[in-house]
Amino acid sequence: MSQDTVLLDISSEGIAVVTLNRPEKRNAFDELMISGLSDTFETLKGADHVRVVFLRGEGESFCAGADIDWMRRAAEFTEQGNETDALALARMLRHLHELPQLTVALAHGAAMGGGAGLVAACDVAVAAKNTKFRFSEVRLGLTPATISPYVIQAVGPRWANALFATAESFDGTFAERIGLVQYAVEDEAGLRPMMEYLSELAMAAAPGAVADAKALVRYVDGHKIDDGLAKETARRIAARRVSAEGREGLAAFLEKRKPEWNS
Repeated sequence: MSQDTVLLDISSEGIAVVTLNRPEKRNAFDELMISGLSDTFETLKGADHVRVVFLRGEGESFCAGADIDWMRRAAEFTEQGNETDALALARMLRHLHELPQLTVALAHGAAMGGGAGLVAACDVAVAAKNTKFRFSEVRLGLTPATISPYVIQAVGPRWANALFATAESFDGTFAERIGLVQYAVEDEAGLRPMMEYLSELAMAAAPGAVADAKALVRYVDGHKIDDGLAKETARRIAARRVSAEGREGLAAFLEKRKPEWNS
């Protein structure tokens, strides 16, 4: 991980903050940032003591998309070279999406192209109302291919179609309306109270149950509602009920005390 490009801070309570740290480039992606993020997410995947992961940008913007120098270099690649380059970004986003902890994007300034993809790949997203979003790829003769699975999952194919095909700019308020973010706050200062609120929610939840709940959504999404799905969901809740967390959670509820993961 490049400590200059991506910063990771983990508190004793298990709150991780990942910071995109190229403020002079408005935190635009390049090879080093993508590699740094991928390595950071791999580290967090095995960090059992981490309960929530916040993703933020240093300086005036969350992430302005692709770095122009990186794009210039990619223009000289062969098709195979471009595929290899793009696969690194696609895998980094998947590492983020599959983290077992609650993941939260904190967007301000601008979240363009791949920056908006980072927002979509998180479980929860908070944006200042004046944050500028845009999927601008078609203006460059490109498509937002690597980020598309997460954006389509967040906003649905209808809005993805419209925003991908027009490259229309929109703000945090509109992003909340279409589901790209769950919370739009007045300004950048409003992100801090949301960090505290979401940290409290994360600490009240059993970490294993959070990971299983996220896996449940990934499994159920797209499956036909039939007897096979009913059996699978019954199997999953039964496993949770007899798990150590399930037994502790029920005991704490009956005894009117906090469970051990929230004590």
